[in-house]
Amino acid sequence: MGLKDKLHKLKLKYKGKKMAPAFNAIHTFLYLPNETTHSGAHVRGADDLKRTMNTVIMALLPCLIFGMFNAGYQHHLAEGEIEAVANGFFSAGFWSIDNLVVGLWKVLPLVVISYGVGLGVEFLFAVIKGHEVEEGYLVTGMLVPLIVPIDTPLWMLAVAVIFGVVIGKEVFGGTGMNILNPALTIRAFLFFAYPTWMSGDKVWVHGAVERANEIAGGAQLDAISGETVLGSLAQGKEISYSVADMFLGFIPGSVGETSALLILLGGLFLIFTKIGSWRIMASAVLGALAMGLIFNGVVSAEWISEGSKFYSLMSTEFWHHLIIGGFAFGVVFMATDPVTASQTNKGKWIYGFLIGFISILIRVFNPAYPEGVMLAILLMNVFAPTIDHYVVQGNIKKRMKRLKLKTA
Repeated sequence: MGLKDKLHKLKLKYKGKKMAPAFNAIHTFLYLPNETTHSGAHVRGADDLKRTMNTVIMALLPCLIFGMFNAGYQHHLAEGEIEAVANGFFSAGFWSIDNLVVGLWKVLPLVVISYGVGLGVEFLFAVIKGHEVEEGYLVTGMLVPLIVPIDTPLWMLAVAVIFGVVIGKEVFGGTGMNILNPALTIRAFLFFAYPTWMSGDKVWVHGAVERANEIAGGAQLDAISGETVLGSLAQGKEISYSVADMFLGFIPGSVGETSALLILLGGLFLIFTKIGSWRIMASAVLGALAMGLIFNGVVSAEWISEGSKFYSLMSTEFWHHLIIGGFAFGVVFMATDPVTASQTNKGKWIYGFLIGFISILIRVFNPAYPEGVMLAILLMNVFAPTIDHYVVQGNIKKRMKRLKLKTA
């Protein structure tokens, strides 16, 4: 008897009992469900929600693997053990086993805690409420470790995941009913509950916190600094990274957010598989470019002095905003969440444009937290139903006018 048959027998044995959702989840995750529809209208398709979620995870895997190597690379670079790579993706120094070992050691526990705690809460709610285990956390569980600093304490992550799943999703009725992106809800909880671990110049590179505590001030402290590009710009410092480094991802930052190239490829894959909305991605980019151009215009018109705390980020080339920070990752993998995003085509253009516009606005005017895409997406998640409502009402009014003209 094969594994599939054994799981099916267990499923039948526990059918109608408390633990049935747990067995059903394992069975349908590994195999196609045995049940088929027999009556009523229905749609037959080759995919289901689990397969859709797995497709998104496939798009995220390159970012995860690159993030592991980059975690080790940034650690060894900050320790002075290696020199900066000269030829990017083709550098053997970046793709070394030493870098991967550090990355595995730091990133895999984040993934395990994210999935272990999150799915544990999902199973608990399924058993208590007596419904099927929902697949929504399959993607959230992968997103969470990719949007947090490398040295985030595991217990903090566990607490945040419990909060995000319970408050961000289950209280609204589960997958498909939540109004806020669960992964960003978890990230927001971490930021507001433990701000010193989510910002600053020591949390983005493994070992920077410990070394900073060991070294007593002076120029030595800068050698182990793990400050991000946005963090440096927010403090008015000059950055030492090239455009190529920022685009390819050889910079400090959250685990999966540094490589704009891999994020772009992941976005194209989601568009090709018709899972991600190209309208939201394109309009978010347009919104960010528009806001960046406005700030560049303010600087060129000399309406703001060079000594202002806003000057550095305002004077940043408008298109550079697309390849630094978590903007690209947020737009591709979280703004396009089909549950929390706008549903109408016109609404998607409005929704995405406002996300890009507000992201850069927050980035410039909040030097203490220059990464604004998280707050922008959460804000627009709240307004997405309102946008769709007015788009639908506008279409109804137009059709009513055409009807009156025809009957007149």
